[in-house]
Amino acid sequence: MGLVMELLDARSVARCTAVSRAWYGVAADNRLWAPKCAELMAGKAHIPRLTMIRTASKLSTYSMAIMDGKRNRITKEDLCDHAWEYCFTIAAPEYWRNLDPSWKHTGPPMRRYFHQDGYHSAEPHDAVWGGHECEYTIMTSFVGDGKIRDHYVRINQWPPMKVSRKDDWSWELSNHLYRYNSIPDAEKKGCTGPLFPVW
Repeated sequence: MGLVMELLDARSVARCTAVSRAWYGVAADNRLWAPKCAELMAGKAHIPRLTMIRTASKLSTYSMAIMDGKRNRITKEDLCDHAWEYCFTIAAPEYWRNLDPSWKHTGPPMRRYFHQDGYHSAEPHDAVWGGHECEYTIMTSFVGDGKIRDHYVRINQWPPMKVSRKDDWSWELSNHLYRYNSIPDAEKKGCTGPLFPVW
């Protein structure tokens, strides 16, 4: 029975757990779910920290990873755990775009960093940065039943950045002037993001 379930996709195996106790014992086995977890996380930009919970079964780990990968609500841990590529959009003033090496194809994209104390920084010789003080805020507002009405990241008094998630579980923060993309770090020790589920 276990050999047959190895040939099934994860959703089908998960459904098998609801058939009976005997089926649950086979379908929820860690040996069955370990390769499915590895397959799920292959090629992902970021691996959720909650997959490191040692007491969780592989079935639970798989389920939590799927839910976390669909999450569009960014946390401070998500911001601070990654380095970010920063670039201007076509709507940005030409003067700014000329300072962006990725626009001129003279170098890699600029990088930005978020810190736990609310500070936001750049590389020391970043021409756009200019060494000014910079802080960030994560804003989330809710409507009834805990549904998110508005969620964005704001740096100083600049226009808010919409938060979105890509299929490889990477993050994008963007507005009409510039865009931040989280740099893939799937090999990062201890993984990234919040330790407990945030939906």
